[in-house]
Amino acid sequence: MVDNGKWHEERSNRGHAMVPATPRDVVHIRVGSFMLMFLFAFAVLGLIARAPVMTGVAVVLAIITVVDIVLAVRRQKRRRDGEAG
Repeated sequence: MVDNGKWHEERSNRGHAMVPATPRDVVHIRVGSFMLMFLFAFAVLGLIARAPVMTGVAVVLAIITVVDIVLAVRRQKRRRDGEAG
């Protein structure tokens, strides 16, 4: 539902938010945000333990996860068929 380039959030009969999305995009966003918490913890642990390889791996994986989340959000915004998920 696009009106002058702005998104309007609709509500279902039960009052839940309905936005254009695919289950795949929702999974990418939710699992990605969950992974970011653990990657942040591993990065901090790597800094405390003075383990630069562990910190580096956690930072690289966090960057990849953020890019994946951004791409999933962009896919959601491009959808125009009104499918609610």
